[in-house]
Amino acid sequence: MNQDEANKILADLDRRNFLKGGSAATLLSMLGAVELRAPAQTAPAPKKAAFRVNVGVIGLGAWGREITHTLLKKPEANVAALCDTYGPMLRRMNRYSPDSKKVENYQEVLADESIQAVCVATGTPQHKRIVLDAIKAGKHVYCEAPLAHTIDDARIIARAGRDAFAQVFQVGLNYRGDSQRHFVKDFFRSGAGGRTVMSRVQWHKKQSWRYASPNNDRQKAINWRLSKKLSPGIVGEMGIHQIDNNSWFLEQLPVAVTGFGGIMHWRDGRDVPDTVQCVFEYPDKGNLIFDGALTNSFDADYEAIYGTFAAIMFRGQKAWMFKEVDSPALGWEVYARKDTFFKELGIALVANATKISVARDEDIESEQYTNTPLANALDGFLHNSNEVGNAVKNFKETFGFLDKDSVLDYLKSLNLKPAATYKDGFEATVTVLTANDAVNQHKRIEYKPEWFQV
Repeated sequence: MNQDEANKILADLDRRNFLKGGSAATLLSMLGAVELRAPAQTAPAPKKAAFRVNVGVIGLGAWGREITHTLLKKPEANVAALCDTYGPMLRRMNRYSPDSKKVENYQEVLADESIQAVCVATGTPQHKRIVLDAIKAGKHVYCEAPLAHTIDDARIIARAGRDAFAQVFQVGLNYRGDSQRHFVKDFFRSGAGGRTVMSRVQWHKKQSWRYASPNNDRQKAINWRLSKKLSPGIVGEMGIHQIDNNSWFLEQLPVAVTGFGGIMHWRDGRDVPDTVQCVFEYPDKGNLIFDGALTNSFDADYEAIYGTFAAIMFRGQKAWMFKEVDSPALGWEVYARKDTFFKELGIALVANATKISVARDEDIESEQYTNTPLANALDGFLHNSNEVGNAVKNFKETFGFLDKDSVLDYLKSLNLKPAATYKDGFEATVTVLTANDAVNQHKRIEYKPEWFQV
């Protein structure tokens, strides 16, 4: 990025006002934190949707149910079908979505011509067959990350997503479509953090990952994450989002990874480590340390990027900046609310303000986030599915055929929302599956550039 681009970003930031958050904000401010916050969001008033997309959700585990509940809140989504091979899961969702069709065979969802899009939220090893069939059936596809439990399967999925030029293929790397992350990325690109020297991400949650069922076959099926043959491990299942966020911000892929791990607590017959660490080496942005545990919940999850002027930390939907004493003034400090905590000065940042304002306690307490990264990602999926679907339909009606190059040029004119692409999903999957191999083998592995090629 050249200096003119950096100045443009900083000039935009100069016009924004900055407010302090709640109790967590106070705690971090005591450490000299600066909160980076995207445009304040207020609960949207009920409105009639400009369009509706008929969606089927395939896989109703914990995350599939979360996707379903999020879609049910969106006027643009009609949850037309729910699918899970386990009947009780379907009955569990009947109270929330009584009008949706409930089926145990996903092929019934794909055969329904009224359903335009599907969200694939099954176990990772089941993605390949379902996604390929869904693309073949002409559906827009949202596929959870990682794409697959092997690089070969992930590449097959990514190629299918790439070649489905008349359909939307979106990967569930939800930070890529989150307005808060895009705001902070622009701030990061302005050079506010200085030269990046290292990064750290963490995911800690004490849970066994083991699920009980009265049916032995069912119990084996739902505990696929405890088997090395099927599981991408903690770094693949949980760390992928945080590690991808780091690569996205740095605009680099790692060149090597060293993995460590073991079964430290859950000695119940599993062969997947419950505690892991990975060190990812980036070309000129320092190392990223990933720390994942099913054995302790302390400090939960966060991501941090450390620069010579400041560190930027993400916790949940919020981001903070911790400035070094020698960091240069960027201009926006003039507008910022300043609070002294002990001997540290914390400055709260809020984007998209056009005038100086004074933060009041009631403002701080009432300002809440209304959209999660998942909600933002599904907004993008619905919007893009509608836009692309209509554009392709119009193109075919006008010209009578679909020429790939012509359609792709036509789609470039659409106002599509940012989302994780097949390429983003594949690169992230290769990154974490290789890291999981490094953990299992307790070794350092160098990434080969061709591994990331779809």
